[in-house]
Amino acid sequence: MSSVLRPADPGEEQARTTAYRPVSSHLAIAPPVSVVIPAMNEAENLPYVFKTLPAWIHEVVLVDGNSTDDTVEVARALWPGVKVVRQRGKGKGDALITGFAACTGDIIVMVDADGSADGGEIVSYVSALVSGADFAKGSRFANGGGTDDMTFIRKLGNRALCAVVNRKFGARYTDLCYGYNAFWRHCLDKIELDCTGFEVETLMNIRVVKAGLRVQEIPSHEYLRIHGTSNLSAVRDGLRVLRVILRERSNRRALRRRRHTSPMLDAVRGEAS
Repeated sequence: MSSVLRPADPGEEQARTTAYRPVSSHLAIAPPVSVVIPAMNEAENLPYVFKTLPAWIHEVVLVDGNSTDDTVEVARALWPGVKVVRQRGKGKGDALITGFAACTGDIIVMVDADGSADGGEIVSYVSALVSGADFAKGSRFANGGGTDDMTFIRKLGNRALCAVVNRKFGARYTDLCYGYNAFWRHCLDKIELDCTGFEVETLMNIRVVKAGLRVQEIPSHEYLRIHGTSNLSAVRDGLRVLRVILRERSNRRALRRRRHTSPMLDAVRGEAS
């Protein structure tokens, strides 16, 4: 039996045009993609950040952390349709949580505002998600990734913390403390975020594993910050990451104990005996 490719109906053709967003001459995607950029006094870096963002994304959500420079004005000039959300709290975690709540896309991508991330990589993250992953995690140490912005001490600390998470939670990460990630918006229903600082990235990485979500690492290259200085402190934020790991491990043990001592479970065991 032969198959015949019939001409498309004009109505069907219009539906496809509105449902899919062209990425290239041979690739298109259906899910709308939101890009969240937390920024505080990053006016000088935003031109480099926005220049690399693909034109096919659905929206850019800029979370302004009470900037005292022209961050908001520059963002609006560079991307006229940008959605600006004012951050009421403090810290990167708080900014991301604020940005996630403002997103309308089915896929959410986290991008730093310091120029260290290449927006051209977003297509790799989105491809992983539409191919079946729930969470696409950027890695500077996966084959094909790299970094220009990590000292030996930070690399050592990241490796040690990553090993702990892999051992304690059954993950297989090659990188832990990296902020370039993407995920389906429905994942937020399964990973409650309740921290305000840089440790939010580690918290997300742990909770997606605990929730049983499908994670795929994406090789990513981290570039040097272009202008300004980072608010990241290797020692202070490293300790905050460690506290998150210990807290999540403790919560996991407590959950196991509750399940083990459940009155309903005890009753079932009694009936079985």
